[in-house]
Amino acid sequence: MRRGWKPWIRALTIAAAIALVVSTARAQSQAKGGSEAPPVRDRAARIAGHPDFNGIWQAMNTAYWNLEGHSAEALNDFWQLGAIAAIPAGQSVVRGGTIPYTPEALAKRGEHRAKWPATDPEAKCYMLGVPRVTYHNMPFQIFQNEGDLLMVYPFAAANRVIYMTDRTELPVDSWMGKSYGSWDNDVLAITTKWQNGQSWLDRAGNYASNKLTVTERFTLLSPNHLWYEATLDDPQTYTRPWTIEMPLYRMIDQQAQLLEHKCVTFADGLLYQDLIKK
Repeated sequence: MRRGWKPWIRALTIAAAIALVVSTARAQSQAKGGSEAPPVRDRAARIAGHPDFNGIWQAMNTAYWNLEGHSAEALNDFWQLGAIAAIPAGQSVVRGGTIPYTPEALAKRGEHRAKWPATDPEAKCYMLGVPRVTYHNMPFQIFQNEGDLLMVYPFAAANRVIYMTDRTELPVDSWMGKSYGSWDNDVLAITTKWQNGQSWLDRAGNYASNKLTVTERFTLLSPNHLWYEATLDDPQTYTRPWTIEMPLYRMIDQQAQLLEHKCVTFADGLLYQDLIKK
């Protein structure tokens, strides 16, 4: 077996084991005539001495449109959709309000906005990168055991392993980079490097280069609430490191599950329009 496959097999084994435990517990509950009401999570639940982050989580804001504060706005190129095609208003999730771009980087963001949506990696079904994948408008799932963690995302069938002991470097840049995890008391701290710099941070054209280092912190506020912070450090794009912050909410309905969004076929018209016969 090739060495490079071992982390993925370990991650999938973790996910399968957790899924089996959950499925067995649910079946036992139903066999005993258990209620269909959402299960009550134990506030003291811990795994290997750390808070239990297992579950499906989602951001409930408009950061996926624009990390900075923005008003509602029509998408005039999609007028046939009427009020459906409008950007919802939202408050900034950036600590301090605005992203500290260099003048050159700010001009590049303007170019992104002028050409949206055709140039947005999301429109092309590319993986969203970190941290965008966390506050996308689809939920994501955390699988936690005693070792590495696994985070799974519906969009583009993406996932990332949070390596708790492996500190080897990624040999080449990739869309999701490589994520290293550690525990700061009860806070899960994750550092992600070696992203390829081709992803955006939102639909408003905010972006970073391949020199980006993202430091995330996940803090369990209650059984169903996480506080999420991500600090972005990229001297090539920003004048200083800056931080976004927001709550994440656990999906508690009994039938909650991730539904895959394999979007490749939806992007064919955009990617290959010059090859498709009219």
